[in-house]
Amino acid sequence: MGGDFGPHVTVPAALAVLSEQSDLRLILVGDQGTLEQELAKHPGDAGGRLVLHHASQQVAMNEAPSSALRGKKDSSMRVAINLVREGAASACVSAGNTGALMAISRFVLKTLPGIERPAIVSTIPSMTGHTHMLDLGANVDSSAEHLFQFAIMGSVLASAVDSVPRPSVGLLNIGEEEIKGNERVKEAARMLEESDINYAGFVEGDDIYKGTVDVVVCDGFVGNVALKTSEGVARMITQFMREEFMRNPVTKLAAAVSKPVLNALKERIDPRKYNGASFIGLQGIVIKSHGGADVLSFSTAIREAVLEVEKDVPRLIGSQLEALFMNRGSA
Repeated sequence: MGGDFGPHVTVPAALAVLSEQSDLRLILVGDQGTLEQELAKHPGDAGGRLVLHHASQQVAMNEAPSSALRGKKDSSMRVAINLVREGAASACVSAGNTGALMAISRFVLKTLPGIERPAIVSTIPSMTGHTHMLDLGANVDSSAEHLFQFAIMGSVLASAVDSVPRPSVGLLNIGEEEIKGNERVKEAARMLEESDINYAGFVEGDDIYKGTVDVVVCDGFVGNVALKTSEGVARMITQFMREEFMRNPVTKLAAAVSKPVLNALKERIDPRKYNGASFIGLQGIVIKSHGGADVLSFSTAIREAVLEVEKDVPRLIGSQLEALFMNRGSA
């Protein structure tokens, strides 16, 4: 029910992914009447693999997380996460209020043993393919230990979904030199150097898009600012290009000639293909879709959930943490 468009996007997206994956079963959680009306617009047979689960409440996009957690126990968001906890669903995908989704997920599912705080991780296009980056906003003030835990979780996720045995991990910093950065980042670097993680050292902002490392680690304040800045720069460049191509008849002709290249570029960096941020570190899989997602974008978020279920990401992170604690204990 969440996001800017609600069932107008989530229902057709669910049907689209069901048509691609014959072994997938989806539960649509929300107001049953509204969901039935939307489904009626999309005739077809999902083969009994689409189930409606009524929830009498909704969490507003601007609602305080504490209010949603305490006062909306039958919200579509809370019911969906409860289904994950109960084992009736393997993952939850939502385009709703990010703060509320994180608060409810952490309260209901709890964090994995050894993880103090879950983080938000997403893939970002890069020159070499894509980069996994975390935290993107769940924790605005992170300790060195938290950054260390983020690195472990990001490494496990990248290894699982990209089939990379030892993903390279970098700490986002204001320079590559060891003397640069605050004490938290320096301490996290020392911890990573002493671990089994494939730590590549400090990386700078431009390394995110160069693809210098597989995983970029930072606190949520820095990560969210970097992400939103990147989105703003992308929109600015797109607007500038549009203005220049439309400036006069000659540039309009150039635009027509360049159209195949521009379409290929748009396809390559289409943010809809990277939608779906994982709330990593929980005892369950929760995927957050962008609130403004369209059908293609929300479909991508569902596919990300399916992939993490298939790879059993929470179990892999738990195993890595257990091995780490054993090594620390024997050191």
